Amino acid sequence: METTAYHPFRSAKTKEAYLTYYDQRAKAWPIASETRLVDTFFGQTFVRISGPSDAPPLVLLPGSVFNSLMWLRNIEALSKEYRTYAVDNIYDCGRSIYTRAPKSPEDFVSWLDELFTALDLGDRINLMGLSYGSWLTNLYALRFPQRLAKIVLLAHPNVVPMNIEFIFRILLSFMSPHYFANFVNWLLQDTAQKDEPGQKFVDEIFGDMQLAGRCFKPKAMVIPSVMKDGELSDLQMPALFLMGEHEKTFSQQKAIQRINRVAPHIQIETIPGAGHDLNLAQADLVNGMVLAFLKRP
Repeated sequence: METTAYHPFRSAKTKEAYLTYYDQRAKAWPIASETRLVDTFFGQTFVRISGPSDAPPLVLLPGSVFNSLMWLRNIEALSKEYRTYAVDNIYDCGRSIYTRAPKSPEDFVSWLDELFTALDLGDRINLMGLSYGSWLTNLYALRFPQRLAKIVLLAHPNVVPMNIEFIFRILLSFMSPHYFANFVNWLLQDTAQKDEPGQKFVDEIFGDMQLAGRCFKPKAMVIPSVMKDGELSDLQMPALFLMGEHEKTFSQQKAIQRINRVAPHIQIETIPGAGHDLNLAQADLVNGMVLAFLKRP
């Protein structure tokens, strides 16, 4: 792949604009952290590391069109007893710089395994992802179960087919900034309507996404497909599946029914007063459930 000094951005100007904005937003990270840019076959992966150096590892994978800063409301609680590694996806919006484009789910799994090895995380990794990140967590757990202790799947959108309304709204969002703003507020409705700081946070996420769309080169996204029965039933390690009661991307009821049918060993919990934004709208509750699950023998 031919790259420029400003790759993966559209220009030197857009690179400066995005990274300046990103670094300003990162000042809200509530605890001490260090950052690393880790070389992998697919490029350099940016990782934000917090928590005690001798604590068990907990890797956090973001949702699509976002990055490590999506964990701003969770990181302080999660980092008290775990060494947290918040990752900017190699092929998304953030400080990671891809030099080879992942073209398949297997490419993402290989990237993650190389990243975990470079970070010297060993073979007792706790892995948690939200939305697209939960799909990657599921894939990695199937390929490298021996490296994982436990997994947490937040708003896993690929257990059942996506809702038609979600697909319609996301397609409509490409038509104008107005429709895009409506989509973000609809998807993160529980956070936006909770209080004034919640609406401010959603507005910032909209700003993140809008700026990323203007600054980054277009990418051919690797589209997830609905997990096969065996891709759920074959998960060998303890797994926690959390979803909001107002989930917009898929049917909560159908997801519960399917998991109970094909993978009853997966622990399922529903978060009240939340949707796809469960880690934001009900951060304290989600943090508590995740920590209780991880600490359980």
